[in-house]
Amino acid sequence: MFDTMTMTKIIGGLCGTFLVFLLGKWAAESLYHVGTVSHAEGEEHAMAYPIEVDGDTGGGEAEEVVDFATLMASADPASGEKVFGKCRACHKLDGSNGTGPHLDGVVGREIAAVGDYSYSSALAELPGGWTPEELDGFIADPRGYAPGTKMTFAGIPKPEDRVDLIAYLESVGG
Repeated sequence: MFDTMTMTKIIGGLCGTFLVFLLGKWAAESLYHVGTVSHAEGEEHAMAYPIEVDGDTGGGEAEEVVDFATLMASADPASGEKVFGKCRACHKLDGSNGTGPHLDGVVGREIAAVGDYSYSSALAELPGGWTPEELDGFIADPRGYAPGTKMTFAGIPKPEDRVDLIAYLESVGG
């Protein structure tokens, strides 16, 4: 029933179908392109007919800025323990170092102060200590806070999660 020619026809039909879809996608993208159009190298033109919306500032919704002290006052260490799950792969709370330095007692500790851990020069050169405010800035965007740090974690974007984590680290401080 199924010989070599039948299988060849089936496989050819599938490849032809995928080719039709690929060409259709290419044609649709060229017809309905959204964004800046580049006709020649160095020559760009904005698309026509922007749609104006009342009250639009062009930047999307503005984030509501909440005072850090207010956030810290409402921080939940139990929730911070759950957030610490993101840190657990590299950091420990038992005084031993993992991929990163141990975090027990980190709140209030000098930056790059764990003696048996080899810090990057980006952190070793930072002055001061890990106050809750400093930790908040670092946890939000480690590479933005200390460019060149060895910490590859992208950061925790939600301020509530960061203050919960800081409250948890304060509660387990050694």
